[in-house]
Formats: sequence, structure tokens, C-alpha cells
Amino acid sequence: MEKYDVAIIGGGSAGLAALKRLSTLGKQAVLFEAGEKIGSKNISGGILYSKKPKKGKTHNVEDIYENFLTDKPYERRITKYVLHATSKDKVFSIDLTAAHEYEANFGCSVLMNKLNQWFLQQAQEAAEKQGGGIVSGVHVKDIRWEAGQTIVQTNELDEVAVKAIIAADGVNSEIAYMTGARQKFSPSQLYQGVKVVVKLPEGIMNERFSMGEDEGAAHLFAGDVTLDHIGGGFLYTNRDTLSVGAVYHLDSLLETPVEPYELVNALLRNPMVSDLIRDEVPVRGEIDKNLAKEEQMRIRFAVTKMIKTWTEMREAYHSKSERDRLVREGKYASPEEMEAQLSSIRDQMTTKYGMKFETDYVEAEYSAKLVPDGKRCRMERPYFKNILFSGDAAGRGIFVGPRIEGLNVGIDDAVRAADAVARALDKDNFDESYLGQYYSQSVGESPYTHDLKSIDKDYLKIFLDAAKDVPKDIINSKYGMVVKMMSSKTLRSFAVGFANILGYEKILPVIETVETYVKVPTELAERLGKSVSASYTPTIPSIAQRVAKLKFNDDSIPHIRVLKPTSEFMKKMTILCPTRCYLMEKNGVMIQHEGCVECGTCAEETEWSHPRGEKGINYQFG
Repeated sequence: MEKYDVAIIGGGSAGLAALKRLSTLGKQAVLFEAGEKIGSKNISGGILYSKKPKKGKTHNVEDIYENFLTDKPYERRITKYVLHATSKDKVFSIDLTAAHEYEANFGCSVLMNKLNQWFLQQAQEAAEKQGGGIVSGVHVKDIRWEAGQTIVQTNELDEVAVKAIIAADGVNSEIAYMTGARQKFSPSQLYQGVKVVVKLPEGIMNERFSMGEDEGAAHLFAGDVTLDHIGGGFLYTNRDTLSVGAVYHLDSLLETPVEPYELVNALLRNPMVSDLIRDEVPVRGEIDKNLAKEEQMRIRFAVTKMIKTWTEMREAYHSKSERDRLVREGKYASPEEMEAQLSSIRDQMTTKYGMKFETDYVEAEYSAKLVPDGKRCRMERPYFKNILFSGDAAGRGIFVGPRIEGLNVGIDDAVRAADAVARALDKDNFDESYLGQYYSQSVGESPYTHDLKSIDKDYLKIFLDAAKDVPKDIINSKYGMVVKMMSSKTLRSFAVGFANILGYEKILPVIETVETYVKVPTELAERLGKSVSASYTPTIPSIAQRVAKLKFNDDSIPHIRVLKPTSEFMKKMTILCPTRCYLMEKNGVMIQHEGCVECGTCAEETEWSHPRGEKGINYQFG
């Protein structure tokens, strides 16, 4: 049996940070990842923050990876952060950039496949120097303790013995389930996130969003785009794509079910959003059916090749760095030559092949996941025996009003877990009282834990200052006294202190309501919003078309088994599954595994696991 000091389970940003930290500390660790390659299973909204809290210390991405800021594996630095209230074609906007920058060194938009591939290179190099490394395509199916050893059993490899485990296997942590460290998170503790990646050339994006090359924007949405649910939408600028999505309380969706993709579609149809994502899209012309079959096939292939050539050249032309590189390498004499060739290809497409160019948007990838609401579900004891849980696996996502953070929290947790394990290795002591409690204390001291437990009056002040133009009579009368106290400089500290004494459990039911997320923003937009008109109607793909674009390595062995086919929860899954894997039969609800994106929305009443190694979904963007 192979033996390692530490096993890290999960190759997301938290797991890779733990591996990098342990290796830097001179410890041997092996990381197991079920995906075919690192990053293929990971998705995020997403913004990765680096923080500088007033009290305490966070372990930031640039602390773990010294060349993060120079190599720039992220998309864009977010320099503008705006909240929009919507009602049909009206939008009222509040600039929350000051709140976004509060206690932050920076925040950057990311795509997880690209980001985690970069993390992989850094972490693997460090791990191999200590005799460890990364093994992808491996699904951990069991952990047991015998003869003083911790045995990790996988579907693909021989058993491995380790001294400690760091579980970074996400919100649907099988390690937590199989060991009994915690129960599955309930719908009231979770958000469901659904996202599409939209392509848009870099230069066009810079101009449309009024940004420089190293700048980015984040837009949040509330109001009628929520379709009467608690949550909201987002749009983040990447380098040459946009992340557009919706994040909603799962229990709100269960109460009044609506297809998750319809929540994204509602956002895409909003005239402000549809205008931001618009692009020039080539449309194929009709091929003469009187031509020989071979000639029709030749034309079809030629058109496909020409569209690909035009798209790639256009993307390069609209990227200053790519344009300069191609000229520097002698592919083109000048940008003007590139522009002329691009124009020539376009002329051929229209004159020779009868193609048209229309205004629409280009959707590249559809994805979904569950997100833990750390205010409600963080593990008070994020350990079990010699296993430490970090990030989403420990239920530690931050959702505080417009503040949404998860990646940085997971990285911070992972470093604390790595430090606790390194300490235990030095003393050869892996008892809960030494390893687990030390880690739990360290996590408890994290500024993120403080944020998950109490309201920060300074952050609240920034938010209230940004919303000073909101008419107070829009707010429901039952909130009137609270708003008055919070808005008063004299009374705010007292009000926040009193709210923190009550605790989130008491105040969340008052704050997180349809009134807050739907009715108030909608009325705000109707009364104060500006009308926005779209220049076209977006052609939104069906869910079948979206799933058809995804890449799967189908598994012959099902990874989900329905336990209660006639329950109300499972009946609602026929609506709430993001890719419509569930359907009603005479004897109840059944699952068809094709198209499953492993989001875990159905986990509460199913026997749920991730697919075997290398099987299932493979995201290209994430």
C-alpha cells in the first residue's frame, strides 16, 4: 500500500491552495481530483478577492502564489461595481464600487478552468519536490480507519494510507456524507447558481463598458428579473467573454418552482443586459438543394471553415495584445493589413456564400452549481477525526447583501488547514483535540468567520451612503424604524450592535424576503428608473441546445439514485433540475443521467455522489 503524509480531496482552488501551502512547508501531500483534468469540474460566478481586513489576517491568493499578479491567470481587475433595480424596460442604478473596494486589495473576474490550470502548474511543481503530486481522474469512494492508519479507497487506484486528510470536495462533499461529519445541507442553507458564458471580443467590450484593458465591471440585478424569487442576477466582464447568471435561494425556488434556465433567460431578455451582450453574428445562407449532394457538402464545410477563420481573426484583431503579437511575429505587416483581410473574408462570406450578419449574442457555455450560505450552514466544527473541511465543503460562502465571496474564503480556509496539518505532522499527533480543534480555532479567528456571524457597521454605512437617494416611503412600513436607525450616524452603531446581539438567525427572515429582493427594487425602477431600449431581441438557445454544447464523458454506472420517487421534493426536481434530467413516470419521478452537470440540486432526497474518475461533465470555461 502506498503511503503519503496527507491526502487532499478535490482539485478546486481550495484543494490546490492546500497542496501548494503544504509543499511550501516541506510536507508531502497527494491531491485526488475526480475530473479528467484539473478545472474541468469547477465553476464560479465569479470574482476572486484579495482582502486587507481591519482586524485579523486573511491568506490571499497572491500570498500563496507569488507570481499571481505578474502572470495574470485571472480575466480582469474589477474597477466598477453597480447594483441595478429593474422593472420591464426601466433600470435604476446604484454605484457600489466603494463597497466592492472595502477592505480589498483587489477583486478580479475569473474563469475556473483557466485559473485552476494555472494553480495546478504552481502547486504540482512544489508538490513533486516533496514526493507528492496531483492525480486526476480519481474518485474517492470510501475512507476507513484501521490498525492506526487512515485508508483512502478510490474507484480507480489501489488503496492509499495517509496520516491526515483535507476535504475540499465542494458543497456536495461526499467525504462529509460518508464519514458522518455533517448532514447534507438543506435547501434553506443553499443558493442555486446558473450561469452562461457569452462571447464578446475584447476591444468591443472595452468600448461598450467604457473600460481600459486592465479594467473590469461587475453588475448585479434585482427586481422583476428575479421572477418573484429571493436572489438576483449578475454580469461580470472577463477578458473576451461575459459571465451572466442568476443566484437564488433554493428554498425560494422550491416554494414557487421555475426552471433555473428561465431565470437566466429573464436576465438576458432585460433590455439593458441584451444590449450589453450584443454582437455581430454570421448567419448561414440557404444552400441550393438542386446541387449535387457532394457539392452541398463541400459548400457546408467551406462555410464552417470560413466562419471559424473570420471569428478567430476578428477576436485577434479586437485584442491589442494579440494584434501586436501577430504583427511582431510577422504574420501581418500591420493592423491595417489584418483589418483589410478581415474585410475581404467578410465580403466572400456575403457574396460567394450568401451569408448575412445580424445583431444577436453568442452563448458559449451553460453551467450550474449549488452555493452554501455560510450565514446559515457553516460547520461549527469543520473537522472529523483527522479530516479537515475547507471552503464550500465546510459551508463557508459569504452572501451579505450585494457582497458575494467564496473563492477567497476557500483559499484562506485551505491555508489554515495546511498549517494545522503541518503542525500535526511535526508532532506526529493527529487527534481531534490537537489537529481538529487547532484548525477550528484558526478558522474561527478568520475575518471571514466574523463576517459570517455579524454585521459590519462600516460596510453597512458605505452601502447606505450609496443608496441615499432611495425614497424612504418605498420601504415597507414595518422596516421604517430599522431604516431610520441604520441611516442615522448617531443611532447606527446602537442598531447594528443590537442586530448582532439578536444574530443572523433572527434578522435574516426579516431582511431576505420577496419584499427586499423583488418589490422594493421593482418599485424603485418604476419610479426613478430610466427607460432602456434594446436594438434587437436575443435568440436564446433552448435547454436542449445548451446541453448539446456541453462536453460529457458518460458513465455507464449511474451516480444518482432516486430514494423517494413520489415525494413533493422530487416532483419539483422535474422543474428545478438545471438540465431537466428528471421526468414524471406513472410510478413517480425518474432520472435520465444524460446531461447531468453534477450540481447537486437533487441531493437531499437522492443517493448522490460524483461520477467515477474522468466521467461526467467537463467544463471548458467554468
